[in-house]
Amino acid sequence: MLPANMHTLTADERLKIADRTRVSFLAATKQMMLDNDLEQALIDVYIPLAACLAKQADDYRTTRIIGINGAQGSGKSTLCKLLQIVLEEGFAKRVTTFSIDDIYLTHAERETLAEKIHPLLKTRGVPGTHDVGLGLQLLTDLRGIEAGESINIPVFDKSIDDRSPEKDFRQGTGPIDLVLFEGWCVGAKPQRNQDLALPVNSLERLEDPDQIWRRYVNEQLENDYKWLFREIDFLIMLKIPEISSVMEWRSKQERKLAKASPGGHKIMDTAALQRFIMHYERLTRAMLTEMPDRADLVFKLNRKQQIDGVQINNRAIFASY
Repeated sequence: MLPANMHTLTADERLKIADRTRVSFLAATKQMMLDNDLEQALIDVYIPLAACLAKQADDYRTTRIIGINGAQGSGKSTLCKLLQIVLEEGFAKRVTTFSIDDIYLTHAERETLAEKIHPLLKTRGVPGTHDVGLGLQLLTDLRGIEAGESINIPVFDKSIDDRSPEKDFRQGTGPIDLVLFEGWCVGAKPQRNQDLALPVNSLERLEDPDQIWRRYVNEQLENDYKWLFREIDFLIMLKIPEISSVMEWRSKQERKLAKASPGGHKIMDTAALQRFIMHYERLTRAMLTEMPDRADLVFKLNRKQQIDGVQINNRAIFASY
């Protein structure tokens, strides 16, 4: 849990907030088919974290962008959904979520990139396969939205590997206190050029021998993505225990997506999933190495996908507690 000196809530206050949020919180865990019992985490993690973020919104009196980083399958969407419930029902904050997945380039746009730059850019995921301009505009609009105004937030449909039609976009209605901006590469930094030379897997070795793809991805982080991630006011990292967790947890995620959308989501077989994850491996490894020492708050996950450790790097944000 967050250390007691990092929030102002007494045990009784946490229990009162839990009473207000428990029904919706547990209903959401059931809907998401979560394996872990999170009722204690509601009191130990979600309520203290929500208290910290709510206080940020009060102190700064402006929309705060909360970045949430984590490898595939680490539970970013889960954290966002449950945290939103606690912030709204427990602290009366106005919250919206925004995934970097939802600004993926369209299938046609990625096909064009694949033809012009490198075939691997057809696969969604890495920096360079998002519409960064759209993301920047969305964050700007979400910061500035006033009472009664609303904006469209795009939705990416992974079952068809393409952006959903506009009629299926979500609505963000103002004013907004907190934006939970999540994604596997949210907050990532570019690697040094010399670190790109050695392939990290067979995909890079066989399909990117001239380093064209990985250098293009790195250049995107050095340029457009830098400006997107500078919009983040507070960065949270979900730190997986090891790189092998990605395959295990992403496989579980595939099964849940298929169950939640019968006939709509086709499960990738082991070989297809391994190949897909290889696209993400380089940057995932790099972030596991360097991000834990610079993210404002790090939740350390164990093999059961439970939070069993907390690292606070930005103590200044909690200075008034």
